[in-house]
Amino acid sequence: QVQLAESGGGLVQTGGSLRLSCAASGSTFSNYAVGWFRQAPGKEREFVGRITRSGDSTLYADSVKGRFTISRDNAKNTVYLQMNSLKPEDTAVYYCAAVFRLRTGVRRDEYDYWGKGTQVTVSS
Repeated sequence: QVQLAESGGGLVQTGGSLRLSCAASGSTFSNYAVGWFRQAPGKEREFVGRITRSGDSTLYADSVKGRFTISRDNAKNTVYLQMNSLKPEDTAVYYCAAVFRLRTGVRRDEYDYWGKGTQVTVSS
């Protein structure tokens, strides 16, 4: 079992930056790949990016590639989502999720555990 808690969301202006954190507890965090997803009002939850157990590989959605960076510190049981050059269309609730056996990491149904989310609002 893994418990996940996101933090770091807030209100930021267009072009600004935020760093989200996903803190894990309850199991050996380094055994899990982690993904970030987001859900805007009235829309489906969509893939943002994912990172492997060791952090040696990341994958991003085209919409955030070059602006967002995922990293992890397994000693601190934490995964980060650095978001730069934010746009109003990045406004959403951001969720982290963990999976023991990574496949593509792109689909929601691949993940075993989810956090409750943190709100990110980008003003124009």
